[in-house]
Amino acid sequence: MDHMDNVVIAGAGMAGLHAAESLREAGFEGRVTLVGAEDERPYSRPPLSKEVLTGVGDGAGVALRDDAAFEALGLDLRLGRAAARLLPGERAVELDDGTRVQGDGVIVATGARARRPGTDLAGVHVLRTLADAEALRADLDKYDRVAVVGAGFVGAEVAASARALGREVVLIEAAPTPLTRAVDPRVGRVLTDLHRDNGVDLRLGTGVSGYEGAGGRVERVRLADGSAVEAPVVVCGLGVDLNTEWLEGSGVALADGAGGVECDALGRTSVPNVYAAGDLANFPHPRYGGRMRLEHWTNAGEQAGVSARNLLAGSGAAEEYTPVPYFWSDQYKRKIQLLGQAAPADTVEFVHGSPEDRKFVAFFGREGLLIGVLGLKSTPKVMRYRPLLAERTTWEDALEAAGR
Repeated sequence: MDHMDNVVIAGAGMAGLHAAESLREAGFEGRVTLVGAEDERPYSRPPLSKEVLTGVGDGAGVALRDDAAFEALGLDLRLGRAAARLLPGERAVELDDGTRVQGDGVIVATGARARRPGTDLAGVHVLRTLADAEALRADLDKYDRVAVVGAGFVGAEVAASARALGREVVLIEAAPTPLTRAVDPRVGRVLTDLHRDNGVDLRLGTGVSGYEGAGGRVERVRLADGSAVEAPVVVCGLGVDLNTEWLEGSGVALADGAGGVECDALGRTSVPNVYAAGDLANFPHPRYGGRMRLEHWTNAGEQAGVSARNLLAGSGAAEEYTPVPYFWSDQYKRKIQLLGQAAPADTVEFVHGSPEDRKFVAFFGREGLLIGVLGLKSTPKVMRYRPLLAERTTWEDALEAAGR
């Protein structure tokens, strides 16, 4: 282990917490400074669009660790402070209040923020933070109708939660099917039917041209075709912007394409003793070709652990991160699970169940290989195929494993 007395973790989300825990588990006894722009200790984001909005469980699922667990880590917590500059020559991270925190090693885990629409009308929301969720829930308590712009994972979950509360929901998506960037349209059509089965007014193939209102509050969403959707509450799921601005001028290479911080399979960036993890880490993956960036809950924890251990190992680091990507979404009391990739795909086959029953497992193939497995309300069956995606499995071998 290279000598290291201080480690700074920039970003107090899922990745930041797991990095801190992994450092301690690996025997690091020095100072660990955890810097977070939000005032809250690290919490879980998936419940924001579900339990927090619906009030199920009083939002208890948001907490990642109890007080005792945080105390045991012995962290120097700098909450409500954002990382403003990385200063490799001084082995320091400068915070937005001008203070500097020394770090022999740095783990970059500042993640992403919700992309905001071009309006300041009240009633127009994004959903990324606990504060966002609480503000949206307050509006859902007051109003009976909501327009959701964007049918990605966040938009789809918000639509499902609003329906669970009995609200009228209009879900607007510019693409021809929901989750178009994540799943093949052949499965996207099933998700289209799922929304409509549950009373959502789904508007596909049309974008948004603006937001209109009076007295400072939104009243309608103007669509690109000239029509309008009347709604006093609007939720925008427009994707994210990565929190990488603070790294400019530091020497840390930023990636093209999917963006983010360019790192290798060990988590190393272009600057010595600076590692990356979580939503913004852009890393190579041998089984999928090229580089990828994963905005998944499981990725944040797993990759942070690898980067933290490799930071401590220094020149002897050898633990490569080549995961089977995994994501899940809960909608209308059904769990959607995705292992690997589901788009773009050359071939799709439903190997268990059927789309008509809204319960199935689908395989996705590309260039003769299995690249992904997606299940709707089929948890045990989906997870049994994870080993097939941990190696290069031919389409024929995959179908044989499924008994096809």
